[in-house]
Parts: sequence; C-alpha cells; structure tokens
Amino acid sequence: MNALTEGKIDGHCHVLDPLNYPYLPDVRYRPSGQEIGTEAQFLAVGEAYSVRHALLVGPNSGYGEDNSYLLDVIARGAGRFKGVAVVDNDASPERLAELKAMGIVGIAVNATYHGVDYYRNLGPLISRLEALDLFLQIQVEGDQLLDFLPLIENSGVKLMFDHCGRPFVERGLAQPGFAALLALGREGRGIIKLSGVQKISRQRYPYEDAWAYVHALAEAFGLERSMWGSDWPFLRATERLDYGPLLRVVEKLFPTLADRRRLFWETAAGACRFGG
Repeated sequence: MNALTEGKIDGHCHVLDPLNYPYLPDVRYRPSGQEIGTEAQFLAVGEAYSVRHALLVGPNSGYGEDNSYLLDVIARGAGRFKGVAVVDNDASPERLAELKAMGIVGIAVNATYHGVDYYRNLGPLISRLEALDLFLQIQVEGDQLLDFLPLIENSGVKLMFDHCGRPFVERGLAQPGFAALLALGREGRGIIKLSGVQKISRQRYPYEDAWAYVHALAEAFGLERSMWGSDWPFLRATERLDYGPLLRVVEKLFPTLADRRRLFWETAAGACRFGG
C-alpha cells in the first residue's frame, strides 16, 4: 500500500460547475480554466486515487453564499460527501439546522478572502453553531487568527482550521499567529487540516520549506486531530498542481501506514461522521 492507493477521505476540496450552476454576478473572483472542477471530474479523480469520501467546502470565489451546487452534489452522493457551507454572518438557527439536515457539518469563515473586520460580529453565529454541534471552520493567514481568539476562547464551538493556518514561512515557527494555533492544538481545541502545503510554501514542489510547519502542527494537535485535504481543484494556484504528487508529499512527511491511516481516514471519519 502507498499514499496513492490507500483508501482516503479528502478533507478539503471544492466543486465548481459554472456552466450548469452559474456564478453569482457580484462575486469578486470567478474561477476559470483549470480552476474549474466539476462533480464528474472529482469522481474520476477519486476513483483514480482511492478517495472514498470527501468534505466539500463551499468556495467564496464564484458562489459566495450560494450553496446550491454543493448541496446538490452531497444529495447525489448517497453518503459519499459531507459539506462545509458559506452563510451570511446572521444566518438563522432554522437555516443552519436545515443545512445540517442536508449534510452540512460546518460553516466556513475565510478572513483571507473577506478580511478580519467582516467577522467582527460573529459571536451570535458561533453560539448557534455550538448549539447545533456544527464546526466553525476558520481560514486565516499570517497573524489573522489573533483577531479570532476573543471570539472563540470562551466558546465551546467545535473548531476546524484550514490549510495549516497559512503561516508566512519566512517568519518562522514563533510568529504570533502560528504560535497561537499551536497553543490551541496543545489545549485540545479543534482539528487541523494538514492541507494547502502548496499555499504556504515559497518553494516549488515538494514544498520543503513548509514541512517544519506541518510537523509542528501534527505534534501540537496529535494525528488523532489532524486530517488531510487536497484543496482540489486548486483555485488561484500559481503553477500546475496534480493530485498524485501532493499525495507523494504526504508520504514523505508521514512515511508510516498507521500515521497516514489517521490522516487519510480516521480523523475525518470521526469528525464528519462518514461511514466505511
């Protein structure tokens, strides 16, 4: 067995099909060309690389708060997919409960797209997520996490952190935002997605300048609270990316089958309640 053939759950990917599910007219960024990845294309990728389940994340790009395609793909998947939706900050408890019943396990906030100020009033939404046992999935970069700490430190909401926290690799492991993320991991707060290595690296494949950050997160959170995701179909990638080579990076970082089993399967299966 190797990283290409082991059964896995992709913990972070997107689906985009602007031909059949048009983008919203007022979004700031409209993925095109090689950034587009349809349901059919992802199913083919999954078959090639033994992806049994996937956590589909609603992209701010293209669809904004329109989760129509995401929800339709989940419904057609017959248990293969779960989702993380994008909603308005004032989404009602009824709307959130409806989304949960449709296979949504969390709500995404993305300060790398909207900025931190956009989420200053997030407290009521966080309380609703906690009441519904839904994840708050946070994507930040640099030191943006520091602005979220007052919102989450006294909350029992379940937390999921995207893309290794997106540190700036040139600033070192002690940079404040990354240090805060490591502290949350040591406190047992949340799940870290060891995804998006290509986003934080300043080098070309295999992104070795990011490896120390991955290892530090795996140690702080423990592999029982770490999950892998591809970020397919690689929105805003600055160069060609492919699924297989990213799996080979995981193999280099985590050479044992037992460790990859936790990353590829066990954490995501438990957190997102996937079956076999």
